Amino acid sequence: MRAVVIGAGIGGLAAGVALRRRGWEVTVLERAPALEPVGAGLAVAPNALRVLDALGAGERIRELSGLQGTAGIRRPDGGWITRTDASKAAARYGEPVIVVHRATLVRTLAEQLAPGELRLGLPADDVDPETGRVVTADGTLTADLVVAADGLHSPVRAKLFPTHPGPVYTGVTSWRIVVPHPGGTLVAAETWGAGKVFGVAVLGDGRVYCYATAPAAEGGRAGDEKAEMLRLFGDWHEPVPSLIAAATEVVRTDIRCLDEPLPRFHTGRVALLGDAAHAMTPNLGQGACQALEDAVVLARHADDLPRYTAERLPRTTEVARASRRVGRMANLGHPLAERLRNAGMALGGRLGPDLILRQMDPVLTWRPPT
Repeated sequence: MRAVVIGAGIGGLAAGVALRRRGWEVTVLERAPALEPVGAGLAVAPNALRVLDALGAGERIRELSGLQGTAGIRRPDGGWITRTDASKAAARYGEPVIVVHRATLVRTLAEQLAPGELRLGLPADDVDPETGRVVTADGTLTADLVVAADGLHSPVRAKLFPTHPGPVYTGVTSWRIVVPHPGGTLVAAETWGAGKVFGVAVLGDGRVYCYATAPAAEGGRAGDEKAEMLRLFGDWHEPVPSLIAAATEVVRTDIRCLDEPLPRFHTGRVALLGDAAHAMTPNLGQGACQALEDAVVLARHADDLPRYTAERLPRTTEVARASRRVGRMANLGHPLAERLRNAGMALGGRLGPDLILRQMDPVLTWRPPT
């Protein structure tokens, strides 16, 4: 059985690895000429760590990642709204939440493929879902399964579902930076202000990953994005302004998602995966995690794509909706709404310290199929 995977991001590479471990002949096509170290940090939650274990990459990722200690949500003045210890999550789910640079995860997954299975600089020009033919500049490949892991703006999704509205702008833009660790103890946390968020996570290589979000017009850009971050967050508690000041590169991205779920994740021999199937907001840190789940479920049901859809569509739809809800709460801009939100969260934390963790049970207790 032969599979062609379109896209060598996290989901596509994971699908290639999962399929070859089940005996498939695999070719992964990637438009880019090299797997460049692009992107920034990403959370690998317990559900995703179990997938990486199933793919033979879990231990390596643990070695290269940063383990978060104290975590929670703070106010711009530094006071805590809610606070927890990462060890509680590890005890509850059997695994911690770790943070790794995206390039590290991509490289580790690519290393699980055999020589020749990853073909760089070779995009898929066309796909026939009925025959499984994939047209490239080097000729036509015929597959029993075509995996479309071609991202947020997936051409394959657009072809299979031409009436679907595709990704929509959420009204929120994001900034990401990776800076040297400033030394001392650095607390992993998000800070929520009036419509703005700033997050800090420690990587495992002596660096710190920071992300920020704020409402903005679609496509808007500042002449100096670092200066823009300092304008928005420079009067927040330390180490927020110091971390921004240390940045040498700022990546700004408008946050888009598939607000309307697809009717299914397959047509003919083609299966959609990851952002191509269910792009979601980053507020739960589950985008890459859900793509990893997709990969192992697809490999398990590669000969029964309706079952793949039946298992993955309801779950990813609910995770995406939960992420959107958290995003709306985090981005409340009215001062009164902000105060009420903070008071409610603080009260919930006092009445039930494990309340937030319990709410994540449906997401984080998931286990890969055997």
